[in-house]
Amino acid sequence: MLRRLRYFLFAVVSLTSLTACSVSAPKGIQPVTQFELTDYLGTWYEIARLDHSFEQGLSNVTAQYSLREDGGVKVINRGYAKEEQAWQEAEGKAYFVQDSATGHLKVSFFGPFYGAYVIFNLDQAYQYSLVSGPDRSYFWLLSRTPSLTPEKQAELIAKAKAAGFATEQLIFVDQTLNHE
Repeated sequence: MLRRLRYFLFAVVSLTSLTACSVSAPKGIQPVTQFELTDYLGTWYEIARLDHSFEQGLSNVTAQYSLREDGGVKVINRGYAKEEQAWQEAEGKAYFVQDSATGHLKVSFFGPFYGAYVIFNLDQAYQYSLVSGPDRSYFWLLSRTPSLTPEKQAELIAKAKAAGFATEQLIFVDQTLNHE
């Protein structure tokens, strides 16, 4: 019962957050170009984030991206809620805002309400990604692996700080559980 209540609250908070969001990139944040969706698909591990109620208390957070039949992207966000000792999962959909070569998508977990997903830094091998929402209060550092070298992590955080994100407020995500 507690698990259902938490999931319901997770859904309501996410919905409320998305209704207040726009699909625009924050001022001064430029999405990557020459973006290849097929290279971005698959599993990404959340290394660090700015905290929001819809992810509060979650560890071992991943995002799984795959193609939808309608040409969009299926998004499955998953994280472990220690308090409940249970995995939580939310399924959404994403579509390009401009064109498929620009790393700027709109994502929805509930009906017609969309929020921005702006990939503003991405290495050529698609192993590390810096992502913003519609403003600088939303930030994620993602990796194809559950951890980064301290040097790579420091380099990526410095890029986020230079882009105006409050990196001193980052939450570093525990990725030590088995993700099965």
